[in-house]
Amino acid sequence: MDLGLHGKKALITGSSRGLGFATAKLLAQEGCDIAINSRDQERLAAANEEISAESNGRIFSIIADVSLGEDADRLVKESAGLLGGLDILITNSGGPPSGKFETFDDQTWVAAINLNFLSHVRLIRTALPYLKDSSSASVLTITSMSVKQPVPNLVLSNSVRSATVGLTKTLALELGDEGIRFNSILPGWTETERVQELMAFRAENNKTTIDEELTKQAKDSPLGRLGSPKEFANMAVFLASPAASYLTGSMIVVDGGMYKATY
Repeated sequence: MDLGLHGKKALITGSSRGLGFATAKLLAQEGCDIAINSRDQERLAAANEEISAESNGRIFSIIADVSLGEDADRLVKESAGLLGGLDILITNSGGPPSGKFETFDDQTWVAAINLNFLSHVRLIRTALPYLKDSSSASVLTITSMSVKQPVPNLVLSNSVRSATVGLTKTLALELGDEGIRFNSILPGWTETERVQELMAFRAENNKTTIDEELTKQAKDSPLGRLGSPKEFANMAVFLASPAASYLTGSMIVVDGGMYKATY
């Protein structure tokens, strides 16, 4: 199936590892010119090298911290300048700390809001002029299954990411007549560095091992396993592509059936 991505220009934030990296890599393999981003220069350089070895499009690497307003603004403008425009924006960031409600002060809540909500707001706001010039503009926010089914010890993520889903749906309604599509993917438990960190937190609290916690979590899926970043990327790239031209305002759970509700 031709996704219509050849020559499209995409910015993927938080893309030096995990879900963002897998998505950037597949977009490049599908013929997109891409800008990738991280706060970590070493990881970003390694990501660029790996993607470049497996694709032929242009790849630009930009250091920025999307939780900072000035960085988010600069990242979008620099990406659009290097790419010569913007057709696809995928907003992704790391997750906030694990823990229960009573362990977090105001400063930690504000940091989580900046990282997992305002980063999306700022990136999208700055990108809109470029997206309005595109004939196939698409925005994909990456959130979490936790907005539908809260995850224990992730009160920050459960709460703050829900605001991003509300933002995504609202923008799909407000900006559909501008030809810009807005969707969100709600990933479940996937084999990423972030999940390893969360499982380490569980293992410490439960006096178990990371492998034991991963095995327990995998049993929650009807498929009996965690997802792979490539499986997530397959859905992300399709949603961002012109092939999904009549999909907007969708919040799609990619979780191997771990979310148990019927809707």
